[in-house]
Amino acid sequence: MTTLLTTHDITRIVAAHGLPQVLRRLEEAITADFRRWADFDKVARVASHSKAGVIELMPVADAQQYSFKYVNGHPGNGLQGLPTVMAFGVLADVATGLPTLLSELTITTAMRTAATSVMAARLLARPASRTMALIGNGAQSEFQALAFHHLLGVKRLQLFDTDRSATAKLMRHLQGVPGLEVQVCANTADALRGADIVTTVTADKCNAVIVSADMLAPGMHLNAVGGDCPGKTELEAAVLRAAQVFVEYEPQTRVEGELQQMPADFEVTELWRVLHGQAAGRRDDAAITLFDSVGFALEDFSALRLMAELAQGLGLGRPLDLIPELSDPRDLFSLLAPLAQQRRAA
Repeated sequence: MTTLLTTHDITRIVAAHGLPQVLRRLEEAITADFRRWADFDKVARVASHSKAGVIELMPVADAQQYSFKYVNGHPGNGLQGLPTVMAFGVLADVATGLPTLLSELTITTAMRTAATSVMAARLLARPASRTMALIGNGAQSEFQALAFHHLLGVKRLQLFDTDRSATAKLMRHLQGVPGLEVQVCANTADALRGADIVTTVTADKCNAVIVSADMLAPGMHLNAVGGDCPGKTELEAAVLRAAQVFVEYEPQTRVEGELQQMPADFEVTELWRVLHGQAAGRRDDAAITLFDSVGFALEDFSALRLMAELAQGLGLGRPLDLIPELSDPRDLFSLLAPLAQQRRAA
């Protein structure tokens, strides 16, 4: 039988454990799976693009479990009362192919994305980083802000969004968070001034220049989250040339990330290599580091397994009649035979 985890189940998990603890557990789970990178059968996600947005499938597997995520990205959805990003995911048993879990992944994706950002910053940002510029104050922004505050010790946020209502929404949610100072800025350049970490999470599907090279300062770490499909970028190409660039899965990032602006031989480092000690992270305190984050299926694999574990501990989830139960596995038609007999009798 397949277990179903709904949006309500995920919110109950967060309520029971607290968001900081769930984010911490997600970072630990993702880090552990990145450390066993070679155990996974990996492939870049499959995308179907339209003028309105993109729909993607993201598969990955190890020897025991297979997972995939269905996820969309439609920047205009707000006008229809829908989220820009919506997702669900499946865990399955590799030995039998039985889907064991079907779960919401819209909220979970926001949390795992923030946890992945922190994992990268823990490896790449200067340890004393306490000020972060947050450019783009939409649906992802609270998760990034709170993850960096609770897990990495960021004490000051400098916010900017062209949509003032988005910033007002973020300010409401951050109001009263102990030890967190929040400043609304007039533009991107003002937000970056004095920042140790820069996180960009804008939503428009276009080749935008949100951050240009003249805004950079020695020692910055950039967490570029918004550029996650072909034709969608946030950074001037000169920013990449000025930085040490790190990615999740290079074949995917070459097509979808900020990296799509650069030639095929432009040097990047996959994060798992830094975790394994096979590659260096930040060269020195003056270096500029960039995590070109597009989201990778392994992060969803980690998140699905953790949500399943936390749900089980709380007695959450319900059986889902998704796969036929048969006394004789070869006799699938037996499920329809009574209906056929009723129709003949009628």
